[in-house]
Parts: sequence; C-alpha cells; structure tokens
Amino acid sequence: MMTDPIADMLTRVRNAFRIGMNHVDIPASKIKAEIAKVLLYSGYIKDIKYYDDGLHGVIRVYLKYTKDNKSVIVKIQRVSLPSRRVYVDKNSIPRVMGGLGTAIISTSKGVMTDKECRAKGVGGEVLCKLW
Repeated sequence: MMTDPIADMLTRVRNAFRIGMNHVDIPASKIKAEIAKVLLYSGYIKDIKYYDDGLHGVIRVYLKYTKDNKSVIVKIQRVSLPSRRVYVDKNSIPRVMGGLGTAIISTSKGVMTDKECRAKGVGGEVLCKLW
C-alpha cells in the first residue's frame, strides 16, 4: 500500500529526469492527472497521455529537456505530507525562487499554480514546489 501517491509521482518524474528518460509512466488518479496538466501548461513537461490498462489507468508523462540535454526541472519537492498538511490562505501564497519557480496548490476551484491562485484570490493546500 502506498501512503503518499503524490510523492511517488514526483519521485518518478525526478528519477526519470536524472537518467534522461523520454517519458515516465505513473499510475493514474484524478489528482495526479491535474498535477500533470499544471506541469504541462507551466511548460515543465512536453505532453501527457492517458492509457487504460484495465485497472486504474496509466498517465504517461513526456519529459522536456533543454537543447544541451539538461532537465527543465532543476528541483521538485513535496511540501504537504499526509502526516503534516500545509495550507495557505490567499494572502500567504508562497513565492518559489522569487517568482521564478512554481508552487502547485490544490484549491476549492481545482489544482492550479501559485500565480493563478493570486490572480483568483484563493488559497489551499500546497502540494509541491518546483523550479
């Protein structure tokens, strides 16, 4: 049994970037699909595809590299844990690397970036930070 599926997803992506893989397969869930969409729209990954494997499904994340084969994501870290949830209100949304990075936040209006949260004036659970 997996206690933190979001941390597992982030670790799979981190490890795939480290060894230079073209894509990584992740067991599907709604929250993981939303996180993958945020990564795609923020420009951290190339593409995402959903495959039905007869069970829960698989999300295939196609990784993005720079021209000199360096990872687009320098660091990705989980913030809120199952044992210690981290919630922020609309006035205390974190800025990652002075605005150069991205915080992914689960809100009542869906999963979105820190910039979108500030624009819409909502807070929520800080899932992860990346830059």
